[in-house]
Amino acid sequence: MNNNIDRQYLELVDHILRFGYDKQDRTLTGTKSIFGWQIRHRMSEGFPILTTKKVAFKTMVTELLWFLRGDTNIKYLVDNDCHIWDGDAYKNFEKWYNEHSGKEDYTGYYVPTKEEFINKIKTDDEFAKKWGDLGKIYGKQWREWGKDFKQITNEEGNKVYHITTTGIDQIQNLINELKTNPDSRRLMVSAWNVGELDQMVLPPCHYGFQVYTRELSLSERYEIMKNGNLNDWLTIHYKEPKTMEYMDKYNIPKRAISLRWDQRSVDVGLGLPFNIASYALLLEIIAKEVNMVPEELIGDLGDCHIYNNHIDGLKEQLTRTSYELPTVKISDKIVNDTSEYTAEDFTLENYQSHPAIKLLLSN
Repeated sequence: MNNNIDRQYLELVDHILRFGYDKQDRTLTGTKSIFGWQIRHRMSEGFPILTTKKVAFKTMVTELLWFLRGDTNIKYLVDNDCHIWDGDAYKNFEKWYNEHSGKEDYTGYYVPTKEEFINKIKTDDEFAKKWGDLGKIYGKQWREWGKDFKQITNEEGNKVYHITTTGIDQIQNLINELKTNPDSRRLMVSAWNVGELDQMVLPPCHYGFQVYTRELSLSERYEIMKNGNLNDWLTIHYKEPKTMEYMDKYNIPKRAISLRWDQRSVDVGLGLPFNIASYALLLEIIAKEVNMVPEELIGDLGDCHIYNNHIDGLKEQLTRTSYELPTVKISDKIVNDTSEYTAEDFTLENYQSHPAIKLLLSN
């Protein structure tokens, strides 16, 4: 069995539990923490989703598609039964409530429970528009970096001019560059917009990624052809010379593509399993868009921490043996933009895992 992703993940968990420093954090939960770690995975070995505990694949897919839509409002997530960001939105609402409580303009507005708040997000569009937005987080930076809306009054103060600055679509720019200049060393997307960090409910934990491509050899392309959907054709035409031009004729990928992401803050128990799978799926999506073969996924991790209330669950996970990794299939649907995909376009095949481990999310 060749499951290196579970092995690497459990090695990190074990290292933190044995050598991590006790540190406080903004959530006041307390952590064990180390600084600096790298995870590497070859995509040919299977899709890197943990098998030593069940990972909610559809939830992960929904969040990634939310980023790719350029969306920053949790309504899309709530409508699709993804609740990763509920706590951040509710915390933001509670903060507003506490700041306004007792002031002259305060009218005794009833603050709902978290469950009531989320239900209102789902059923009341106006409420969702006002309280569901998380500021200029991942989706905005990926798809509309620098876009802004300003109101300016003239000197008399009686006219308002509306100015909207055009944003930069980093995802589309990346795809265009991969098609025209695949050897570029500038194939990067960043979510760390220093000038807008104060306008985000939470600064990005995984703050940027870079992709890298290389040319495939003739023998590599031939293996791809043999393992693809052309086996019947090859049986009939096995005598035709196999050349680069021959491969081009049948649109066999010319390049392999790898992705490396940077992460400043790593919630190893809850967040990291999602981060690994999410960037792996992003690599698969980009590779499909530019007709390349996903090769390697690399995570460069900064502050790697385990929350104190996650320790028992992770100790249980350390006792488990891993299974073979599954594969992911993306539908053949033709899309003009990655934002057009839906969760139903992604299928996780042959996923066998141990049961989920319940860990509390610290906001």
